Amino acid sequence: MSASLALTHLVPLAKEVDENKVTPGVLGFIVFAVMALAVWGLMKSMNRQLGRVDFTEETDPKAAPSEPEPVGSAGPAGSGGKASPAKG
Repeated sequence: MSASLALTHLVPLAKEVDENKVTPGVLGFIVFAVMALAVWGLMKSMNRQLGRVDFTEETDPKAAPSEPEPVGSAGPAGSGGKASPAKG
């Protein structure tokens, strides 16, 4: 019963609002501005972190091959570079 009473009191308030003049207002602007500042701060922090990254890759002396493989060699898979299916 109290829900129907609350609705009867809220219906006249809803009729007073003009649907063509509804705007987000000051609260909407504040929320948008805070989100924009947060994105700006995150991008500034990301730029700083990416600036610290060293993209040059150092070669491992233990993993360096002793001789480069010739271009035309058959390799471990045989000629053509494809392994034949196992028959069994």
